[in-house]
Amino acid sequence: MNAPSSAIESVLVENRVFPPSAATVAAARIAGMPAYEALCAEAARDYEGFWARLARDNVRWIEPFTRTLDESSAPFYKWFDDGVLNASANCLDRHIGTPVEHKTAIVFEADDGAVTRVTYRELLARVSQFANALKARGIRKGDRVVIYMPMGVEGVVAMQACARIGATHSVVFGGFSAKALQERIVDAGAVAVITASYQMRGGKELPLKAIVDEGIALGGCESVKTVLVHERTASAWNRVAGRDQTFVEALQDRSTECAPEPVGAEHPLFILYTSGSTGRPKGVQHSTGGYLLWAKLTMDWTFDIRPGDVFWCTADIGWITGHTYVAYGPLAAGATQVIFEGVPTYPNAGRFWQMIERHQVSVFYTAPTAIRSLIKAADSDAAVHPRNWNLSSLRILGSVGEPINPEAWMWYYTHVGGERCPIVDTFWQTETGGHVITPLPGATPLVPGSCTLPLPGIMAAIVDETGHDIPDGAGGMLVIKRPWPSMIRTIWGDPDRFVKSYFPEEMGGTIYLAGDGAVRSAGGPAGSGVDRGYFRITGRIDDVLNVSGHRMGTMEIESALVAKTDLVAEAAVVGRPDDLTGEAICAFVVLKRARPTGEEARQIANELRNWVAKEIGPIAKPKDIRFGDNLPKTRSGKIMRRLLRSIARGEQITQDTSTLENPAILDQLGQTN
Repeated sequence: MNAPSSAIESVLVENRVFPPSAATVAAARIAGMPAYEALCAEAARDYEGFWARLARDNVRWIEPFTRTLDESSAPFYKWFDDGVLNASANCLDRHIGTPVEHKTAIVFEADDGAVTRVTYRELLARVSQFANALKARGIRKGDRVVIYMPMGVEGVVAMQACARIGATHSVVFGGFSAKALQERIVDAGAVAVITASYQMRGGKELPLKAIVDEGIALGGCESVKTVLVHERTASAWNRVAGRDQTFVEALQDRSTECAPEPVGAEHPLFILYTSGSTGRPKGVQHSTGGYLLWAKLTMDWTFDIRPGDVFWCTADIGWITGHTYVAYGPLAAGATQVIFEGVPTYPNAGRFWQMIERHQVSVFYTAPTAIRSLIKAADSDAAVHPRNWNLSSLRILGSVGEPINPEAWMWYYTHVGGERCPIVDTFWQTETGGHVITPLPGATPLVPGSCTLPLPGIMAAIVDETGHDIPDGAGGMLVIKRPWPSMIRTIWGDPDRFVKSYFPEEMGGTIYLAGDGAVRSAGGPAGSGVDRGYFRITGRIDDVLNVSGHRMGTMEIESALVAKTDLVAEAAVVGRPDDLTGEAICAFVVLKRARPTGEEARQIANELRNWVAKEIGPIAKPKDIRFGDNLPKTRSGKIMRRLLRSIARGEQITQDTSTLENPAILDQLGQTN
C-alpha cells in the first residue's frame, strides 16, 4: 500500500532497544506490558467508566460527580462537570492527618546555593495565609490573577493560593518583556499581579517589578487594582501608592487557616499563554477537575512516584511543565520535590549533578536542550562531567519539551543514569495538560528518540490532512481521536480560534490536531514482545520541510547532525524558500570547539553535508549551514525556531526577542558560509 502524498517521509532508523530491568518491573505501579495492556483494554472497553474510576480513586471531591463526559457541545467537551472540588485542597489538605503531613514538600535551592525546606503542613499554612491576603484585597472566585515570579516557594504558594480561593491564575514567564506581560494582563482581564522586586539568575540581579510597572504603563491594564511584591533582594524598587504592597505587609496579621473554595470541575484553574505567540496572545484554558486528575495520574504512572522519592523537574512555573510537574502534580502525589532558582551552568556546568548528589534526587526531569548543552560542557571540561558526582540516588530520568535525539539520549542514559535508569521521553503540550505519549519505566522497552506508546486512555493516531489513518511506517499528522480529561477547554476569549486551531472541520471537527508530525513503527522493537507500533515525533507540522517533493521532519535531520558526536554539540534545522527545490534545508550548528570562520567553516560545512547524506540520504543535505557559539534560546532553554526561520530567509527580525538568554547570537547566525 502506498503512503498518501501528504505523508512525511521517515528516514531515521534506530535499532537499539533497552528493556526495563526485572527489578524495575517488579517494583513499578504499572508492572510490565501486560499491566499496561490491561489498562488500555479497560479504556477501550468502557471509556467513560475507565475515567470515572480513576477520577473517584485519585481526586478528593467535595460533591461527587454523576456525569463523566458531556460531548453534547463538542469540541467543547466537559468532564465530571457536576462534581465539586478544590485543587489546593487536593494538593495540601488531603495530606493532613497522614504521614505526609510532616514530610518535606519542597526543597528550594536558591541561585547562590542556599537551601530552604518546607513541609506539607508549613506549605498549607503559607498558602492559606496568602489566600487570606488575596481575599483582603478584594480578589474573589472567578477573578484572574497574573503571576510574574521567579522560581521559588513563593511562586508555588501564589498559584496554590489562587486555586484555594477559586481565582484563575495566569503565570507569565519571568523572562517575558513588558509588552508581552501587558498583552497577557489585558487579554485575561487580570485584577491583580503577583511579582517579585528582582530575580536572581546566574549571580545576576534582574528586575521584575520594574517590568510590571512598564507593562501596566503601556495601557489597557485598568483592571489591575493590586500588585503584590515579594522582596527577593534588598535592592530598591518603585512603589505605586495604593496599588503596591509587599508580601510582608499583605500577610501581616492574616490567619494561617483558610477554607478552600468549592468550585465546579469545569471551573477554569488557569490560563497559560503559549510562548512565542504573534498577534493576540493565545491563552490556553484548563479546567480544575480533569487537569488535576491527569497531573496526579501521570506522576504515578510516568514517574512511578514512591513515598521515598525526591523528584526534580527543572522547568520554570511560567511554562506548562512547571504547572503540572512543579505546582500541582508532585503536591497532589505527596512527593518531596526540588525547586531550583538558578541556571544549570552557574557557577559551573556541574550544577545539576551537584544538586542531584546533594539532595539525593531519585527522579530527574529536564529538557533535551539542557542535556545537549551539558554534553558540550562536559566534552570541553572534564571537571563538570557527571562522573565526578555520585548520582547513584537516581532511578528514573525524564525528557521534556522537544524530541530528544538518539545520541543525546544515549549520553543521558549512560553518563547520568549509569545505564540503569529508564528514560521517560515524554510527549505532551501546553494544550494536553500532561503527558500523552511516553514510556512507562516498569513496562515499556525503550528506543532512543522514541516516545514509544500512548498512555492508557489516550487514543492517539497518525492521519493525513483529511483525518484518514496513515499506514504504519509512513509519517503524518499526530491526532488524538477521543477527548480526555486534561485537554484544553478553549482559548480564553476566542472559541473560534480554538476550534480552527485544534479541531479543524476537514478532519471532522471532533479530532484533536496536535500540530506535530509523527511516524509509527509497524510494531514494537524486535524481540521485545510488544506488538503495538512505537511513536516518534518528527517535529512541528510547520517544521516539516518539502524538498523536491520529499516531506521530511526537521528533527530527523537535527538528530543526524548531532550524531556526528566528535564534532557537533547541538543543531537546529529550519526551511527557507528555494526556487529549485521548493524548500531548502538550513542548519544552525554549535560545534564542540571554537566557531569556525572563512575557509575552515566552509570545509566543516561540507563535511557535515556529506555526513547527513551518509546518515539519511543526499536529499537531506542542508543547503545552508551556519555556525554559532550557541543557539537563540529563551531563559528556560527553548530554541526559538521562529527566529531561525527569519534568519534563514534573510528577513529583518521584527519579532519580540526579549525572552532570549543570548540576543547577540542572532547577528552571529546571520553570517553565511
